[in-house]
Amino acid sequence: MSAVSFDPKIRILVVDDSSTMRRIICTALKDIGLRNIVTAEDGDEAWEKIQRYDFDLILSDHKMERVSGEELLRMVREDERYSCLPFIMITAEAFRDNVMKAVQLGVSNYIVKPFNSEQLRVKIEKVIGTIC
Repeated sequence: MSAVSFDPKIRILVVDDSSTMRRIICTALKDIGLRNIVTAEDGDEAWEKIQRYDFDLILSDHKMERVSGEELLRMVREDERYSCLPFIMITAEAFRDNVMKAVQLGVSNYIVKPFNSEQLRVKIEKVIGTIC
């Protein structure tokens, strides 16, 4: 596994309504040397945390109850304080319409489940440090 090309201290928000998936994502992040991780169970809880803490990256599931990843992305992009915050959508369904909708809303990148630590590292490297 190659070394990360960004600061390993970046603060990441992981949003998924499945505790198992949150654990898998956090393990993958730790595998690539990222340890500053905060989790949320849905977009509603994530939005509260985004407004309370500074994050360098959001990794969010697409389909969640209450507030979906798509709705969270819309809230993030519509708020000028967070409009440039890197946002990677995690999806089990790589349907073209879902991807296109996320792109229209301003997603930075997306990753399809299942994925491994190396694939996640590559996606993160593509979005960290980018100017919106």
